[in-house]
Amino acid sequence: MTLGGQRPEWLTFDCYGTLIQWDEGLLGAVEEILRRQTRSTVEPGALIAVYDKYEHELEQKPPHRSFRDVAGTALKMAMSELGLDYDRRDIEVLTSGISKMPPFPEVVGTLGALKEGGFSLCIISNTDDDIIEGNVAQMGGHIDRVVSAQRAQAYKPSQRIFNCAYDSLGVGKDEIVHVCASPHLDLAAARDMGFRCIWINRGTGRTPLPDYTPDAEVPTLDHVPKLFREIGWM
Repeated sequence: MTLGGQRPEWLTFDCYGTLIQWDEGLLGAVEEILRRQTRSTVEPGALIAVYDKYEHELEQKPPHRSFRDVAGTALKMAMSELGLDYDRRDIEVLTSGISKMPPFPEVVGTLGALKEGGFSLCIISNTDDDIIEGNVAQMGGHIDRVVSAQRAQAYKPSQRIFNCAYDSLGVGKDEIVHVCASPHLDLAAARDMGFRCIWINRGTGRTPLPDYTPDAEVPTLDHVPKLFREIGWM
């Protein structure tokens, strides 16, 4: 662990997979979409893998598109590749399901502890405002600010979305610590921009980039206050 130095005023968080149960929620939505495919033998994991590929590709192609548009197009492309029948209702199943995805069990209590410890809390997320609103509503009122891809007109790992957050918060990259579970989006940005980053390794099989080591690694969010106490920030 190399985390230390100036105590940050703000903690920034990735949302899906870090605070919100993304993998579980996405699996549920995809299973619902596949249930009407009466003649298909495609497994949910196969559809998710192809969807993820197209989603990430579309997010990085200019001009900026809303996440709802990106997700709908990616889902349609993935279903076409796998020989599935796409219906416009499928994207509503997916995006409405995202808003309803719950936090991990330890998240609300941990966010409250960090607030009590004197930190301000911001989410930086690759989504639209109306989608993430439902997730933030489940976080106990502890989130002070949300910077979405819609607001920044850019998706992680672009520096633009992080710089939009810094401008909004009135801080520099040295005055925050970012907490995330996503190696190829958030850790990639931390590597390229040089901000401090804690990786929440929830055992999903996602691994850090080979040329980057996060400042700290913990298995779940509730280890973050313990870590901060060890280095004298709480």
